[in-house]
Amino acid sequence: MRAILFLLWWGLTAVSAEELFVTQPLTEPGSFTEHIEGPACDRDGNIYAVSFARQPTIGRVTPDGRGEVFLEMPPGSLGNGIRFDRAGRMYIADYTGHNVLRVDLATRRIEVFAHEPRMNQPNDLAIGPDETLWASDPNWKAGTGQLWRIDRNGKVERVGENMGTTNGIEVSPDGRTLYVNETVQRKVWAFRIERGGRLGARRLVIEFADHGLDGMRCDVDGNLYITRWGKGTVAKVSPEGKLLREIDVLGARPTNLCFGGPDGRTCYVTEAEKGRLVQFRVDRPGLEFERWRQAPGGR
Repeated sequence: MRAILFLLWWGLTAVSAEELFVTQPLTEPGSFTEHIEGPACDRDGNIYAVSFARQPTIGRVTPDGRGEVFLEMPPGSLGNGIRFDRAGRMYIADYTGHNVLRVDLATRRIEVFAHEPRMNQPNDLAIGPDETLWASDPNWKAGTGQLWRIDRNGKVERVGENMGTTNGIEVSPDGRTLYVNETVQRKVWAFRIERGGRLGARRLVIEFADHGLDGMRCDVDGNLYITRWGKGTVAKVSPEGKLLREIDVLGARPTNLCFGGPDGRTCYVTEAEKGRLVQFRVDRPGLEFERWRQAPGGR
């Protein structure tokens, strides 16, 4: 019993002694173009993000900041949000092709997993514990947006319309809530996910007074981390809508984020003003890391 208590104490002491929520650069300025987006981590901790060195590419960056072009996108395709399933396959929102692409990391083979011409663009992706994909779909010119559900067979269904400019999207740890933010309207909404994948009534989680909203991810406790386009911060917001803190990310235009590192407590942010990845340590692991850990053959 004493040994267990000591280990718990040591772990808490190590976290408290660590410098948390302080951002450091991971890649050099200009290593990505101003269209840097994504990002997502694989089982080995590599970070994948859009537009490494040039468009249209997907870059792979090691945890120590070494980057390379991993994929050239197919002709006519441009990537945006990236997610992984438990089998380690990558999904890319291809906003010009109205597709969700799927990539086998071992062979680098790209296939069209889902196609929907009624989409304005698939912008960002979320993945639930049942591996259902959800896509945000803004119409920037009209200031409106839609939501789409994509099942494990690639079947696409529109589940939301007549919203604001839908952008960041995430599923809660229990898989019962879909969070969606609206960039221009600066609102974050929570939808109850009903049986069969339908969306129930929505509630307003939080509304910001200024600047835009972009990518969004959960930690294991259900707290939302939201990039604040134009403000140069990541906001940490509780599931109840309380603003817990804002983290400066060393550039005015953060686009999206993900969690990785050896313990899931490194937050990686794509920052467009300086075209680079930045990182900071957090107190609790990211939700996707925990799902990786629990998956067969996980970390």
